[in-house]
Amino acid sequence: MVKQQSEHRVEKDLLGEKKIPAEAYWGVHTSRALDNYQITGFPLYNAPELINALAAVKWAATKANADLDTIPPELAKAITQACKEIRTGKLHDQFVVDVIQGGAGTSTNMNANEVIANRAIEILGGKKGDYKLVHPIEHVNASQSTNDVYPTAVKIGLINAITGLLAAMEELGEAFGEKSFEFRKILKIGRTQLQDAVPMTLGQEFATFSVMIGEDILRLREATSLISEINLGATAIGTGINTDPEYASRARHYLEEITQLGLVTAADLVEATQDTGSFVQLSGVLKRVAVKLSKMCNDLRLLSSGPQAGLNEINLPPRAAGSSIMPGKVNPVIPEVVNQVAFEVIGNDVTVTMAAEAGQLQLNAFEPIIAWSLFKSIYHLTAACKTLTKNCVLGITANESLLRQRVEESASLATSLNPYIGYDQASEIAKTALKTGRKVSDLVLEKGLLSEQQLSEILRPEVLTRPRRIKL
Repeated sequence: MVKQQSEHRVEKDLLGEKKIPAEAYWGVHTSRALDNYQITGFPLYNAPELINALAAVKWAATKANADLDTIPPELAKAITQACKEIRTGKLHDQFVVDVIQGGAGTSTNMNANEVIANRAIEILGGKKGDYKLVHPIEHVNASQSTNDVYPTAVKIGLINAITGLLAAMEELGEAFGEKSFEFRKILKIGRTQLQDAVPMTLGQEFATFSVMIGEDILRLREATSLISEINLGATAIGTGINTDPEYASRARHYLEEITQLGLVTAADLVEATQDTGSFVQLSGVLKRVAVKLSKMCNDLRLLSSGPQAGLNEINLPPRAAGSSIMPGKVNPVIPEVVNQVAFEVIGNDVTVTMAAEAGQLQLNAFEPIIAWSLFKSIYHLTAACKTLTKNCVLGITANESLLRQRVEESASLATSLNPYIGYDQASEIAKTALKTGRKVSDLVLEKGLLSEQQLSEILRPEVLTRPRRIKL
């Protein structure tokens, strides 16, 4: 199968011979993928969680095969060692296939098989490409198919990547919570449809952001639990052809040990091999996270707009000069970059949706684009949450005097008087205040509708911003 030369070796597959760099741990199948899939410029090593997950799957499969006498113990030991090394970060640069590829992930699986086989050959004292010692398919891929290895590895990789996103979201939620406490006594005017509404505290506004993130953390954990169901042992279409009856349960058991994750073998492997519904669910939750993060950033940009001709209620920490022509201009660049990540994630969700719908019969051939779309969404949302926390939220300050002044001058205070003077009279007060620029409190006192003591009680901040028992 292999002819060794000084700078390259020659490997052969069903399509013929190919020259492979002598130092490469990948082989002929990977080489063909390199020729075929020059698509994104992002090789597999850009998704380290996926590489580690592939090594875990191969490790678990090898242990199960050794138990069942499917492969010899000495080969299993060498393959296991190679997998362990990969999970520590070694040889990741040898996973060179483009993340987007045809064949339902076959090239990714072949890349893993060849790297593991050639490292195992070295461990046994052989030279790369000597597949008589360890064969990429007959040994490393024993009892497996791309169609159960790839989706299982993708799910494990996604679970591990989501751990980082959850941590970043928790930090962001805590940062908003800290600001909520800091701003808890600062009264301001709330808005609906961009028009003045009724008073609230700036702390309440920031507490909302914290709660929104907390809700999405719960939804993301729920979606993650759905992708813990795997189809390892399904082989080609879910019938388990070429496996021992005990293989699937043993392989899952070892995979749980290796990854320290709670995994479940799907009840129907034929269904599980073709159904990508859990990926669609996860993508939808990631889109939800993105949409809500973007909404928060829109609010931060609005609240900080100005500083002289906008709302100017809060100050975002200045991160860069904002203009090449306008001196002194500073833009809300951190919220803007998070907005853009959100747009990308929403687009990724459309991609996942279309790819999931396009599967036919017993397999979805488009799982590579599903996987890469999900990994990108997770990676970029993680980075976006981190930069929003560090470079924006923690440094926000409030323009407290301006906020207080606007509350005192706002015609919207008339709303709080509805239970005491009636909607019609409150409307007339609000109308007059807007027309004349006079304060609501002054107009109420002038008309003798309430006493000064009554008015001061009604307009206290702690009364204006929460439910209260009405005393007429």
